[in-house]
Amino acid sequence: MDVFRIQGGRRLSGRIAVEGSKNATLPLMAAALVCDAPVVLRNVPVLSDIENMGRLLAELGCRPRFEGDALRLENVDTRLTHARYEVVRTMRASICVLGPLLARRGHARVSMPGGCAIGDRPVDLHLRGLRALGARITLDNGDIVATAPRLVGATIFLGGPFGSTVLGTTNIMTAAALAEGTTIIESAACEPEVVEVADLLIAMGAKISGAGGPRIRIEGVKELGAPSGSVEHEVMPDRIVAGTYAIAAAMTNGDVVLDDFPYDALLAVIDRFAEIGVEVTRVEPGPNQTSQDARRCSVRVSCQRRLRPSTITTQPHPGFPTDLQAQFMALLCLAEGNSIITEKIYPERFLHVAELSRMGAKLYRQGPTVVVAGPNRLTGAPVMASDLRASAGLVLAGLAAEGETIVNRVYHLDRGYMRMEEALNALGADIVRENPERDEEQPAAEAA
Repeated sequence: MDVFRIQGGRRLSGRIAVEGSKNATLPLMAAALVCDAPVVLRNVPVLSDIENMGRLLAELGCRPRFEGDALRLENVDTRLTHARYEVVRTMRASICVLGPLLARRGHARVSMPGGCAIGDRPVDLHLRGLRALGARITLDNGDIVATAPRLVGATIFLGGPFGSTVLGTTNIMTAAALAEGTTIIESAACEPEVVEVADLLIAMGAKISGAGGPRIRIEGVKELGAPSGSVEHEVMPDRIVAGTYAIAAAMTNGDVVLDDFPYDALLAVIDRFAEIGVEVTRVEPGPNQTSQDARRCSVRVSCQRRLRPSTITTQPHPGFPTDLQAQFMALLCLAEGNSIITEKIYPERFLHVAELSRMGAKLYRQGPTVVVAGPNRLTGAPVMASDLRASAGLVLAGLAAEGETIVNRVYHLDRGYMRMEEALNALGADIVRENPERDEEQPAAEAA
């Protein structure tokens, strides 16, 4: 099992580009199931979750094929409708295939999904929405079984106890695109990843308005495809990767330029950066950058010598994203004074607290709130990654810590960051990926 060995205390500087969004790519890939024409996605990150979704789609008769920097998806067998546990258990986003399968093929059998251990993430909102469209849903041997010869539009409320659901919104929106009549989704998720899926569906011929707001209107059509050729879409930059690398620059008192930075999607984060003393300034694009609008621009990240404390509450978009909570906790360990972080999306998402404490952080948790008492003198230590974003927070802490930090179980990172150690090393970090088990076996084999 791979680990990161990090030598802390290196100041980051230089320029890198932000990769394509994992959280947008996964539902975009699933949406290809409803299209009668090939779908080509560009700027797709090479991640284990993307590979697993590709395996799942292949088993459902949708052939994935990388062509240079693009991923081509083409439905070659529309009779297949079973998303098996062996594949689905590897990632939560597998539930995204439920709505497209049901809408295009009239039947879907999808195993209850797996994913990170960050607290309960039930799929009841997905099922509620599909039932409202006329689906008959049962549970059989751990599989969700949905049938509907023809979906019918409806008004659907998708609000939940912790806010709206991103994957639920994309699932229902995709299914409703092929439903008969009009569908209104109230309390829809407003995240930019929802807009990405809506844009792809519109390119296929869907009639969707309001994506990015709390009310989405869908006028159902009989089929989705392209007049000729394929449907193409450029995946947005990953806002969580962008935020993570900006924090890496700040925690090392660095000076880093990030190209393909999704500025508009990170306004709540930039607001907290300003309060803490981290400067995010738009600059001229690099030689390989073709766009300079607020959705994909270039920024310089630097920080003041003394970081200030802050109060952060995670919220649905456009509020502060839960996927950057662990990384900001690592940053606030260096701030002078007490910071308060409250988790409103996944109240149990604090598995990184114990590991940061091993590195010298003074953290006090009470229910969904953690008080960060700073400044902390972080020191290197062996730590255990528990989920994707917690892993990133521990790597950031290791960059700022004195001495050596070993982050175990970094396979979590490979689900959401494309060769993270290479990106950070290009800025001056000292991170080595190792596999102790493999390294121990190799000398033994040579001796034999």
